[in-house]
Formats: sequence, structure tokens, C-alpha cells
Amino acid sequence: MRKKKIKIKNEKAIGVLDKNKAGFGFVRQEEGGDIFIAKSNLAGAMHGDTVEVDLLPKHLWVRNKEGIIDKVIERANTEVVGTFQRNKRFGFVVPDDKRNTDDVFVRKSDFRNAQNGDKVVAKITKYPEKNVSAEGKITEVISRLGESGGEIKSLIRAHGLFETFPSRVNAEAKARSKETITREEIAKRRDLRDRKIITIDGASAKDLDDGISVEKLHNGNFLLGVHIADVSHYVKADGYLDREALKRGNSVYLISRVVPMLPKVLSNGICSLNPQVDRLTLTCEMEIDKDGIVVNHEIFESIINSKARMVYDDVSDILEKEDRELIEKYASIYEDLLLMEKLAEILREKRKKKGSLDFDFDEAEILLDSDEIPIEIGIEERRTANRLIEEFMLAANQTVAEHFYWMEYPFVYRVHEKPDTEKIVELKAFLAGFGIHLAGNPENIHPRLLNEILQQVEGKPYENIVSTVILRSMKKAFYSTECAGHFGLAFTYYCHFTSPIRRYPDLMIHRIIKASINGEATEKLLKKFRKDAEIAADTASLTERTAQEMEREVEKMKKAQYMQSKVGEIYEGIISGVTNFGIYVQLPDTIEGMVRLDSLKDDFYDYEEGKYRVIGRQTRKIYALGDRVKIVVLGASPQERQIDFAMVKE
Repeated sequence: MRKKKIKIKNEKAIGVLDKNKAGFGFVRQEEGGDIFIAKSNLAGAMHGDTVEVDLLPKHLWVRNKEGIIDKVIERANTEVVGTFQRNKRFGFVVPDDKRNTDDVFVRKSDFRNAQNGDKVVAKITKYPEKNVSAEGKITEVISRLGESGGEIKSLIRAHGLFETFPSRVNAEAKARSKETITREEIAKRRDLRDRKIITIDGASAKDLDDGISVEKLHNGNFLLGVHIADVSHYVKADGYLDREALKRGNSVYLISRVVPMLPKVLSNGICSLNPQVDRLTLTCEMEIDKDGIVVNHEIFESIINSKARMVYDDVSDILEKEDRELIEKYASIYEDLLLMEKLAEILREKRKKKGSLDFDFDEAEILLDSDEIPIEIGIEERRTANRLIEEFMLAANQTVAEHFYWMEYPFVYRVHEKPDTEKIVELKAFLAGFGIHLAGNPENIHPRLLNEILQQVEGKPYENIVSTVILRSMKKAFYSTECAGHFGLAFTYYCHFTSPIRRYPDLMIHRIIKASINGEATEKLLKKFRKDAEIAADTASLTERTAQEMEREVEKMKKAQYMQSKVGEIYEGIISGVTNFGIYVQLPDTIEGMVRLDSLKDDFYDYEEGKYRVIGRQTRKIYALGDRVKIVVLGASPQERQIDFAMVKE
């Protein structure tokens, strides 16, 4: 008698494969948790691919759900960016993204003049199978071996970005930049060219998109004017420029390089609020009382002529140090600067009382030589002038958001949701380890309570660590067409209005604002705005995350490059993170490296997750978050974005 075959119907799931540099991966699902995929069960799937998974029986799972990839539903990449390894008859492209562990085989006929060690782009002609490599052909040489800035160029290209623009976009930008401001255009606007308006930016900034002015009114109130470049006058909806700007979503700043949202002929030219030239602007004018409350406001189209292009350090030296030489140089605006400082302090105090969080992190300032090699790393100062501009931009962004919320117009808001309850519970436990009590209900924590903690640790050795952990407990801010408030700022209404040269949501809402001002907001146009705003919010939220990831990558790369010359040197630092495999130590200049647990030879250390520490089994020695330690630099790898430390024996 024939035995009947029994088919076991496995449960299936669909998700996106997130590979690890060790070769295994996880399939991330929208719901249902991650599925572990062993290296042998990847079936030729590459990082980022959408895949179908057969779940293994539950009794075979080790930690997570486990599965076998059945098939690739959609490929994430058509090309790979990496380093070319050339032999006589063939070559391989080793991907720069360490999560993509699939080298691409290249035949000699497809080398396209690429040399060994070059950064290249390989178009995939054949995707990998279970035991067979992917195949491809070189389509672009990004940089030659040893060429300065090659790593950053490669990173930009790997994220699908370009420093240059398509010819049609450049042609439109060039045509727009040659436009003159007509009498008819001036007649439509409020003429503020006689107003004492200035810009304050970094010394190297070329895209100046915000000007400010402050006056004292007869009733004792302040009149704050925030004047923003009218980029929407030059970038018309749905043109080549507009579509490219939407695709990019934002400008990306990578130390030595900028991937701009708009061509320089606009961003550094006709749209930039350069001094002593007429520029078209959108103005948010606010009457603010002695308590920092905006009692009246008006939003209108304007034309300005900036009286001075100021830099943060000069303004800060005038206000902090009363630098006589600078005061004399800028005598015509000195009284205005004093008034601005006074108003900014009032606005800051009002924000603090409401509970607005002010993370005063140490940020790295990385100085590169002409070959883009880091020669110095220090702390970027956040001085009086920087804070002054921050306050004025926050005031304008809040005022504009509230105005259009009550008008019930389609809009793009900046949203920051309250933290998850479990994150706050974890934060309370962490703070308790420092003897700090976080009051309040974890289910509905108020930012004021977190701000009190930040003030409590100010000036303490562990200030940066506590601030970092509080920040990690927060959700990420994003763009939305729904006005859901900004938890971190403790604002009910908030948007991004002040940087249309480098952020698409700002450009989008400028169009909506102008349609409102000019009485053009027909039902048909509002319907279009509603659709466009949703696309802009979703796109910019994604491109912003990409930009932040790239900025972190470049910073880690340059820090590792810098530390290559410091091997063997001893430093003091603070434990900034503890995991089950290592201890992160941050040095005073923000450089962070890892001490691997297996390098601690004096004992075997167990990881205590809830207490953010490791403890020796025999010695009971503890290494905990916030502890001061002495380390020696073992090595650094810019490619791996990794710096290795070892503890120095006392």
C-alpha cells in the first residue's frame, strides 16, 4: 500500500529584507514583528528587497521568528556603488553599504576603464542566486583611488543623489535667475527696502534665506519682522525645477560638500538675501509684548534690501564681549542688535516656562585640509547670535502655523508626537540610577518635566549622556498635513516656513500662503494644494531621514579617519553606551569609540540591561553609563565607521 504524502503548509509573510554585514538578515514587516533569516536561507535576496518568506515551525526558532526566503517580489536596487577590485580577466564591485554583502561580478569587457580601488557604479545585469554572485557592468567611475573626497562622493551617489542637476532643470534655473524685479511686482508688495533688515548666518553660508528686523513701538511692544526669501516666485509649481526640488526634498550638508535642493544660480544667487541688493520676500511681522506673547501679526509679500550680512561669531562677540572694534564697524545696527538680544531672551524665557525642551548638545566641528583629511575636531559653539536667530525663526514658524490652522487651509505642519509610555518608563529607571527622580505619569508626560531634568544636570559631567538618553526616548519629528502639535517645543501649532531654499515643505507652504494673500485660493486650487501637501509631507519626511543618516555616516567616517593617527594615545572619556558586546566611550571632542567586552581580561563581565551597566563576576567591578574612564586608542576604520578603544588599567 502506497504511503500518502503529507504536505505541511507553512505560514507565509511579506516584508523588506534588512541584511547585516555578517551575512544574515531580518525581514521587517509592517505588522507581526521581524523575521530572522539565516545566511543560508537568503535565496539570492539583496538588502532592501521586498520578499516572501516561509516561516519555520515555531519549535525551530532560536530567538526571533525564523524563516526561509521563498522568492523576491521586488528588487530594491538596479545598481551598486562600491570599490572596484580588478583582476586580469574579471573584477568585483564590493558594495560600500556593508549591509549589502553581495559583491557584483564584472567581466573584463564591462570594466569601462575602471582601475583597481576606484569608486564605481555597477549596473546589475543578473541578480544573485543561492550560490551564484550577482553580475553587472561598470556604468560610472565616481572617483579614482586616492582622489580627495572620493568616499563622500561615493556615499552621495549610493543614496541616489547628485551634486549636479539635469540640463532641463539648469536651463529653467538659469532663465529664472535672469529675471528682473518689475515695477508691477514691486507695486504688489509692501516695500521694506528702507527698513533696517539684516541677515545673520555662518561665515561660509551662501544660501541666505532669512532676514530679521526688530523695532520698539510707542506702546513698549516689539515689532519683529522675519523676512524669508520668496523662492516660490522663481520656482513655479510642477515645472522641472519644482519636480527636482520635491524629489530631493531638502539640501544635504556633508562637511565639505553640499547636495543642494536648488541649483546654486538660485540658492546662492537671485533667491539669497545678499546685502545691498533688492530681494523678493515673504514677511511674517509680529507685535510681541514684554511677556513674549504675539499680540498681533501679519503675513505679506514684500521687497527688502538687506543692510548687512552678519556672521554668528561677530554678532556674538558684539553682544557677549562688547568688542569695541566690531561695535564701531557696525555702529549703524548696534542698537538694533541690543534690541534683538533683549527680545530673544524674552521669547526664550517664555518658551522655558511652557516646558519647551532645549537640548544643548556638544556638536562636532570638523576641520578638513585641502585634501579633505580631518586635521582638527572640536566643539561647535552655540552662542548668543545662534540662539537669537533660533528664537526668531521659532516665533515665525509657530505664528504662521497657527494662522493657517484657523483658516482651515491645506498645509504642511511639523509634527512631534509625545513619547511612547514604555520609553518613559525606561527613562525613569535610567535616571533613577543617577539619583534623579522623573515625576509625572509616563502615559502622558509633559515636556516641562523633562526640561526640569535637563536643567538639573546642566554643568554635570554626565549632562551630555542624560541629554542623549532623553533624546533617544523621543519620537522622530516628521511632516504632516495634520496639525498634531510639537511635543519637544511644547507648541500646539508648528510648521517650517523659514528655509524654502533648502527644505521643500517651506517652499510648498509659501505657495499656499501667497494664494491666500492674493485671493487666488479657489476650491480647485485648494484641492490641488491638499494633494500636493500630502506628497510633500511624505516625501520630505523620507528625504530628511536619508539626509540625517548621510550626515551621521560622514561624521563617523571623518572621526575614524582622524583617530587613525592617534593609535596608542590615552584619553579620558565618559561611558556613553553599554551593550551586551561592548562599552561605548565618548571623548570630550564628541568622538566615540568602543571597548569590546571580550577585551576586558581582568574578569568576565555580565550585561545588566535595565541598569545600563556591565558587572564583573569575580571582582564585582562595574562599568556604568556616565562613568569616567581612561582609554587607549587601539585602531580606527573609516570604511567600517568604527573606532576601537581599550580600558587603561588604573
